[in-house]
Amino acid sequence: MNKDLIAAIDLGSNSFRLQVGRIVNDQIYPLDGLKESVRLAAGLSIDKYLDNAAQQRGVTALRRFNERLGGFAADSVRAVATNTLRVAKNSPEFLIRAETALGFPIEVIAGREEARLIYVGVAHTLPDPHKQQLVVDIGGGSTEFIIGKSFEPLMLESLYMGCVGFSLRYFPNGTIDKRGLKEAELAARRELQAIAHPYRQVGWEEAVGSSGSAKALLEILEQNGLAEGAITLEGLERLRTILLKAGSLDRLQIGGLKADRLPVLFGGFAIMSAIFREFGLERMVFSEGALRLGVLYDLLGRYHHHDLRDATVTAFLSRYSVDVRHATQVADTACMLFSQLVPEADDPDGQDGRFLRWAAMLHESGVSVAHSSFHKHSAYILANADMPGFSRMDQGRLSRIVLAHRGKLTKVSSIDSGSPDWLLILCLRLAAVLHRARDGRGMPPIELSKQGSSFVLKADRDWLDGLPLTVAALHDEERLWSSVGRVLTVRKDDSGALVSGLAA
Repeated sequence: MNKDLIAAIDLGSNSFRLQVGRIVNDQIYPLDGLKESVRLAAGLSIDKYLDNAAQQRGVTALRRFNERLGGFAADSVRAVATNTLRVAKNSPEFLIRAETALGFPIEVIAGREEARLIYVGVAHTLPDPHKQQLVVDIGGGSTEFIIGKSFEPLMLESLYMGCVGFSLRYFPNGTIDKRGLKEAELAARRELQAIAHPYRQVGWEEAVGSSGSAKALLEILEQNGLAEGAITLEGLERLRTILLKAGSLDRLQIGGLKADRLPVLFGGFAIMSAIFREFGLERMVFSEGALRLGVLYDLLGRYHHHDLRDATVTAFLSRYSVDVRHATQVADTACMLFSQLVPEADDPDGQDGRFLRWAAMLHESGVSVAHSSFHKHSAYILANADMPGFSRMDQGRLSRIVLAHRGKLTKVSSIDSGSPDWLLILCLRLAAVLHRARDGRGMPPIELSKQGSSFVLKADRDWLDGLPLTVAALHDEERLWSSVGRVLTVRKDDSGALVSGLAA
């Protein structure tokens, strides 16, 4: 197993891509890449269900990727899915099949997280990343817009318009005419109006296109003498004339157009033309950097323990005015309990332990909304806020743990009985109870153990006898866990051995 190799898989709405890179001195050198034209978005019905044919195309592609990823460690591969699997109502069912075929977990990422990762990839390929750049990535199901400078995104947006959807909607059967093209461009410009003004106010020094549509348009313009070195407004206008004269893909005779881009050419052209008009662009250069390269660099950060998710949690503590001292005490106690149950949880790379600490640090973020039912507000924030570095599934997991940290457990009874989330919920609930007084009492003298399917919490008798409210709350926990078919027993310990766990 080569620990210097990492891999990213991009499950896009048009193509699935695999990129393998080698880490050398904190830089990534691309070694190998695979691309499968899946056109997943073409299989999305009007009521947002992914049809069987598209699912099978995706599974077949991922099986091929699986062969290339033989021998890769789980933490050196990251697979992300974008717009089509964000909106498909049956994406959970497809993801089960997809993960089995690929052999690695797949994360569905939010639109702005996709935009951030795209910018990370593009910024690492720009000759001068310290310029302020407008980056545009037209995908199969969505288009991302980023203004960034010096590797830091300043504005991030993702709009629900892509070359696959537009091609199917406005250019049926591969035909194009003035009316259809005008309708497509107007539809794109209506979407763009929501962001064009604030983006133009911030401004940029250079516009950059990334991914398939931008690359295809550039190659067509260059190979047909319509532009040189960049996508230009003049070149797009000359291409418009050629496309309308042809009238259909079947009659289009033009150099530089690859077969896999042909079905989505008209939709990509219409969106790009609208972007040039709405943003007032004359010229756009192309960058080979894209989502999968951004995923590789994000993975490199985690590889070196510079995980953006830690920075996001820190930012949320400030944004939602969390009592950091109290949250840290709860997190420390919860993680101590978890390490008693799962000794290997002390591994700094252990994902379960990291999720527990993140959840504990943010469990009171909802207090900024209202004290009443704050755990519900916290869960909503964690499920719906933009959290750079976290996938939608990451956020869903944090949200479930935090929602379940107080109150009835029946609200999360649908969690699989074998899921480690039950352990995280138990540890966070107990830690929250033990520190409810917010008196800075330090690490409590307790010990949590698992006996079969039951849990036993032992607490120093003298310490616990001085805390009648805590005793009552722990007995409530016994009853609440019993309501979901799990046994928690609280025992007082007379040995005195647990006192050593008490912080000074």
